[in-house]
Amino acid sequence: MERIVLSLLVDNTAGVLARVSGLFSRRGYNIESLTVGTTADERYSRMTVVSFGDQKILEQIKNQLEKLEDVRDIKELRGKSSVYRELILIKVKANANERQAVSAIANIFRASIVDVGKESLTVMLTGDQSKLDALINLMEDYEILELARTGVTGLSRGAEDIRYLP
Repeated sequence: MERIVLSLLVDNTAGVLARVSGLFSRRGYNIESLTVGTTADERYSRMTVVSFGDQKILEQIKNQLEKLEDVRDIKELRGKSSVYRELILIKVKANANERQAVSAIANIFRASIVDVGKESLTVMLTGDQSKLDALINLMEDYEILELARTGVTGLSRGAEDIRYLP
């Protein structure tokens, strides 16, 4: 099984997310991660979709997406020619004695403490999946109260393959 990261430029219209995700579910393909946001041009949104499959399935996914009228452009984001990031928020149980240790771990990762409560700290980190997984692994020494991840978002490097739409 291979992993594929697709960057889709889609019309910013009602139902486009349902049509794209529906395509995956109808075909029995799993979406590991899905992020969506408006681009600099509010007529369009960028979707980053992460899925797994063999080469045949991955080609079918791309071919089916190209048939959707809302999809304006599809790029496969490959490792070294792309930039991927993910955001994580981790709320950790930490009393006054543990705060310094949790803060030190956050500093190692260049994470930010975004909320402090009497019995908890909330840490925010942006990075690739392995960096976020490493932070989670170290924070498991404390009680993780809540955790939220955005999913992968990404862009290709450079300006060579940017598509401009009218």
